[in-house]
Amino acid sequence: MLNDVTFGQYYPAQSFVHRLDPRIKILTLIAFIVLLFVADNFYSLLAVALLIILSIAMSRVPLKSVLRSVKGIIFILIFTAVLNLFFHRGEKLLVEWWVIRIYLEGVIFTVFLVLRLFLLVMVSSVLTLTTTPVSLTDGIESLLKPLSYIKFPVHELALIMSIALRFIPTLIDETNRIISAQKARGADFESGNVFKRIKAIVPILIPLLISAFRRADELGDAMDARCYSSSKTRTKYKKLKFGWRDAVAFIAVLALIAGVVLLNIYCDQILPVITEYIKIR
Repeated sequence: MLNDVTFGQYYPAQSFVHRLDPRIKILTLIAFIVLLFVADNFYSLLAVALLIILSIAMSRVPLKSVLRSVKGIIFILIFTAVLNLFFHRGEKLLVEWWVIRIYLEGVIFTVFLVLRLFLLVMVSSVLTLTTTPVSLTDGIESLLKPLSYIKFPVHELALIMSIALRFIPTLIDETNRIISAQKARGADFESGNVFKRIKAIVPILIPLLISAFRRADELGDAMDARCYSSSKTRTKYKKLKFGWRDAVAFIAVLALIAGVVLLNIYCDQILPVITEYIKIR
């Protein structure tokens, strides 16, 4: 399960998406998330899904690496789908058994919700797989820079996020090593009931917490040894710059937003015209 966590892991490649400015990628991700929940019909959701698939293809990231992130939330998807399927009410009743009632509106709502969550995780994993943690935090710091005028600690927030993202893969590797060591000593994490499995996690958590605190202490000493101070103005080794790729991505996102809005408004009017045109042809 831990190997399925792709958040914070970078996949090196030379692609159009990798070369995009991290600020554009963050804004694009926000636009995708909003559009996924704004799309209220199949056609607008399909348009967003196609552009997400195109983004994955252009990033040159293996599809299995993107799907690994979805694999980690399968339980959440199933649990959410079951809850909405059984408790969402409507007008057209499909199944009625004892206290269970399934409506057509509930089925449609559940399908849309699962697809939205599925695509949301996929597009989020594309951002982290194509952007280094340092570039990602630099982009967030640049986007939040106007808040510094109201004394908001933008740089400190970016530093915290950078350290957290950097340590996610490290802690995952450390957890895998601890699990392997405990299994070599005869520990069993896969058999027994739920309570026994929870109890078996304790020998993993204690060494992991000790290791995390030790690494944090070593990092603090290293920063002090280098005279790091967040209060001083710091320069950037790599400065963020907009290029023609960022302009293309920005225009594509604007076109997608316009397309989704038009499909939401005029879908019921456009489809009969298209159907009639196909019949004539």
